[in-house]
Amino acid sequence: MIDLLKKIPLFENLTAAELGKIEKIARKERHAKDAVMFFEGDPGNRCYVITAGEVRISKFIQNIGEEALAVLKAGDYFGEMALIENFPRSAHAIANTDIEVLAIDKTDLDKILIMDRELGYKLLWTFTRTLSKRLRETNEKMAGFLAMSGGF
Repeated sequence: MIDLLKKIPLFENLTAAELGKIEKIARKERHAKDAVMFFEGDPGNRCYVITAGEVRISKFIQNIGEEALAVLKAGDYFGEMALIENFPRSAHAIANTDIEVLAIDKTDLDKILIMDRELGYKLLWTFTRTLSKRLRETNEKMAGFLAMSGGF
């Protein structure tokens, strides 16, 4: 599994020893198309790294239906906010195709991060860059939506 982990951007800057620590806590899972990984409002207790397939991140808007926020592919990860804060899930995650993921529980990761601050720093820095990128993309979508609706 270490060869697989090396190919994932989240883990690309980790040493072999650090990858070994991640390997010990990552569980392989398979889910069929349209399986719900989690619902908005669910407690956040793990993150997922996609190794095959696509996952749709969406919100259900009353009187409108599902609004896809992003479609993530192999190498992408989601649910990482659960590793940083203790808030409910902010969106739904649904298998857009049959998928394979690596699931990492918050409690397992917390134990590693407490014992290896260097590894924790590397992962949290990557999470921060990802969250920043996603916030920027959301801001751009909102600006486009407001411009189309005459909100500007």
